[in-house]
Amino acid sequence: MTAWLDRFLEAQAAERGAALNSLLAYRRDLEDYTAHLSARAKAPETATRGDIETYLVACEAQGLAASTRARRLAAIRGFYRFAHEDGLRADDPAIRISGPSKPKSLPKTLSPEQVDALLDAAGRLGATEAERLRDTCLMQLLYATGMRVTELVSLPVSAARGDPRMLLVRGKGGKERLVPLSPPARAALAAWLAHRDAEADRKRLEKGTPPSPHLFPSRGKSGHLTRIWFHSRIKALALHANLDPSGISPHVLRHAFATHLLSGGADLRAIQAMLGHADISTTEIYTHVLETRLRELVLTRHPLATP
Repeated sequence: MTAWLDRFLEAQAAERGAALNSLLAYRRDLEDYTAHLSARAKAPETATRGDIETYLVACEAQGLAASTRARRLAAIRGFYRFAHEDGLRADDPAIRISGPSKPKSLPKTLSPEQVDALLDAAGRLGATEAERLRDTCLMQLLYATGMRVTELVSLPVSAARGDPRMLLVRGKGGKERLVPLSPPARAALAAWLAHRDAEADRKRLEKGTPPSPHLFPSRGKSGHLTRIWFHSRIKALALHANLDPSGISPHVLRHAFATHLLSGGADLRAIQAMLGHADISTTEIYTHVLETRLRELVLTRHPLATP
């Protein structure tokens, strides 16, 4: 099984361009599936459709969300499809298994006033000027571009050179896209970059430390700020802005970016391109904001709406 799993993950990375986080999720889900089978003296190499369905029932009994169960089934499907196509198995036991239905829910978002409060907190919370400049740059870039948090914290410093009007972002599967920068985001980026470069020059002269290739460097293994760190930081900013931190995360700010653009009249296709969604159906979750705008249009612009 270990050999099969390694080959499957290598294929996902090489042929589909799966990101590291996706590969780690595949491994976790498939290892959980394998552990379930092992406890019943069975193995993935010989598992049947009934064995897979029993596992999904066990996941539901554990109280796992429909989205989690659907993700695990997707990993199992992909694994057995690969095993069948690669000649490791003569059949595909998962091909006809239907996944759990996922309830559609509106994305959590923030009002423009709440976003303003977070941006203001970013300029005040840090104990040093460096922290305030860094936090302001992170928050302005996140709200101006709708980047995923991993895309944001791992940005190369080369993307920020030359006072750019657009940022080149490498997203899921290594796909690149251009996202425009607002004037406040450009100003925050320039201020942070000036401080970062000055600090990098000081370390190079005093300690011989080579400059970091990342816009937001850190001393951790990755060489840049982590998404876990930023998740904690945005919670701290929410508290400082007198907002409920339980409803605020980097992804909620990404939702706010898309929701505010759409409510302001932006085209759904343009939002899809900026968010890096492969399928327009993923972007369509934001159309909930159109209901209010369309109602207002009918009430204010329709010739029979006025008394």
